[in-house]
Amino acid sequence: MNDESKGRGTAIVTGASRGIGRAIALALAKAGYDVVINYAKNAAAAQEVQAQVEAHGCRAHLVQADISIAADRARLVDETIRAFGRIDLLVNNAGIAPEVRADLLEATEESFDRLIAVNLKGPYFLTQLVAKRMLEPRPGEIRGTGGLISPAAPKIINITSVSAYAASINRGDYCIAKAGLAMMTKLFAARLASEGINVYEIRPGIIETDMTASVKAKYDELIFEKDLSPLHRWGKPEDVAKAVVAIATDLLPFSTGEVINVDGGYHLRRL
Repeated sequence: MNDESKGRGTAIVTGASRGIGRAIALALAKAGYDVVINYAKNAAAAQEVQAQVEAHGCRAHLVQADISIAADRARLVDETIRAFGRIDLLVNNAGIAPEVRADLLEATEESFDRLIAVNLKGPYFLTQLVAKRMLEPRPGEIRGTGGLISPAAPKIINITSVSAYAASINRGDYCIAKAGLAMMTKLFAARLASEGINVYEIRPGIIETDMTASVKAKYDELIFEKDLSPLHRWGKPEDVAKAVVAIATDLLPFSTGEVINVDGGYHLRRL
């Protein structure tokens, strides 16, 4: 690791084998973070990310874990501590889309339970576990009335979606899970502020990943023909990753519970 990046710390990125998570893991490595690459199924893709992280001169550790399962969440945290001895940053990125986009009147309870378990319950209780570890004393730390003073305070970032507030009647379970993550950000930000741990929400818009590949034609029309957002382009996973790095490198130290929109201006209400 070069001198410029040395000492940033350790980051856990859930769902880091592809898409937005992959971009985040690589950007954090470029910024000097050792990265725990969490993945659910695609070991080959995760290994490719590991090699790229290590090419930046940082360490990478793979952990297969389904964050909807309590035992897997505990193992993810334990393996991170065993590998690197600390957790400085948690990025709750892992998420799934509905297997079938079904109208609200036809959507199944099974789909709802699956989406909530992975997209909301998993991050909620993983954050609980990680926050407790972040509060444990570490060598070289100084604590004051505002929590951790030195070295740089740990941080938690939740990757949500414009679906936290934009209603999609054919994927209500996804919207509800993302709205829950938005409130989860506020809750943990309020609870952990006095401990010196800042919590943030990054809210992507339409991002070009394999998750959106099946609806590309629909979104192409909305973006380029129906003026969905002022910037008139698809978002890239790297757009989200840059926002994560801004937080991770202490560029927003006096913000917590903040929502950072990475949506091409979609959130703007225009007449």
